[in-house]
Amino acid sequence: MKHIKENDFKITSKISIKDLPTSYDAQATKDEVEGALKKLRKQLSEIQNTMYAHDKYAVLVCLQGMDTSGKDSLVREVFKSFNVRGVQVHSFKVPTDLELGHDYLWRHYIALPPRGKFGVFNRTHYENVLVTRVHPNYILGENLPDVNSVEDINDAFWDKRFEQINNFEKHLAENGTIIFKFFLNLSKEEQKFRLLRRLRKQEKNWKFSPGDLKERKLWDTYQDCYEDAINRTSKKHAPWYNIPADDKPTARYIVAKIMYDALSKYTDIKEPELDEDVKANLELYKAQLERE
Repeated sequence: MKHIKENDFKITSKISIKDLPTSYDAQATKDEVEGALKKLRKQLSEIQNTMYAHDKYAVLVCLQGMDTSGKDSLVREVFKSFNVRGVQVHSFKVPTDLELGHDYLWRHYIALPPRGKFGVFNRTHYENVLVTRVHPNYILGENLPDVNSVEDINDAFWDKRFEQINNFEKHLAENGTIIFKFFLNLSKEEQKFRLLRRLRKQEKNWKFSPGDLKERKLWDTYQDCYEDAINRTSKKHAPWYNIPADDKPTARYIVAKIMYDALSKYTDIKEPELDEDVKANLELYKAQLERE
């Protein structure tokens, strides 16, 4: 099986999205990839257990991608070995009236993972510079000062929003949150195949919405917005990773491997030492229990 290197997928310089791969040859069978993932997710769960005892870091995993790129199944398969209390998953849909009554980052702030836990954002705060950029009329629902029409949503508006997102992530990183941002890069051809499968298989019909086809017509616009967002916000403290997503098992394995390798570099993440008095009396405590 091909050795996965984190830096092969990390965005460290300006990219053109059309040049990013949507497929990856892991040089392994599907069973081999799934077997490797099974081992990795167990190792990741052990890291989370240690992080919980260490109580100094949280992990935020951000998943973005076009419809059908495999976000839901990736969450299921990568995190299934975790203690259910060790991972929190949030899927951000259309903002509610309550959420629209606050600034656009509010609902993401209140969903952040506490120290010792993983938080997964299935769709993220980047929806606010992706979907809203493709459909700027959505911004009007935020009822912002100085934005009275779509004409007010200009380049300066988006510049400010990207600055706010960068500041948000910098603040999190400086306060102990380890951030991973994964762009599940799906080809247009593979999306067509997956949408057709939803229509052809009765048990998958519920996943299909006519709106999927309307959004598909805006494919190129979305790609331009993703490219700009990645280029503006891939930072050392909050890097983007391009994850070739045409093959779901391989994409899941790559995500898990990147997280495992990156977290393994944190040599300070370890279980705390026992109090010296407790350590000195361990045999006594065991003897007390055994005498019961």
